Amino acid sequence: MTTDAAVSPRERAERLRERIYVTFTSLAVVLALGVHPEDTSPGRAAATLVIVVLGTLLAVFVADFIAHLTVHGVLPNPREFRHMIAVTTGSLTVIAVPLALVAAAALGLLRLSTALTASAIVLVVTLVLVGYLAVRRFAIPRWHRFVILFAEALLGLAVIALELLAHR
Repeated sequence: MTTDAAVSPRERAERLRERIYVTFTSLAVVLALGVHPEDTSPGRAAATLVIVVLGTLLAVFVADFIAHLTVHGVLPNPREFRHMIAVTTGSLTVIAVPLALVAAAALGLLRLSTALTASAIVLVVTLVLVGYLAVRRFAIPRWHRFVILFAEALLGLAVIALELLAHR
């Protein structure tokens, strides 16, 4: 594992970008499942979340690989390939808490609807935290950072609103 100092700004940005993609994808999935939680089980909810996230990450990996070929005309070198893998697999951490909450529902500690609602909240908070990681090093006034983070949180809430509207 590389230290934060050894990672270039471009590579940090790629890692943050993938986490944002996975977070928004996961948010859409848990919201869709949460509209009718009685129609699914915790196991099916967890499987759906994992399958959608893995599919998204595979698509992103293939897109990055093809983009690399297009730009450079050669296969990625071993370091570039490891970076692509690290970016892709590192984004899986985004679903750890939602999966733990769904597992708690499977164990009867929570209702599935509660687990999915809590997951949505965690994912919106994750978006804000990822946004914070992105802007913390900017040489901009604090209130600009606040506006950026607030806008990101609003976008997360907009995803929730659109998802709920789509399932009415």
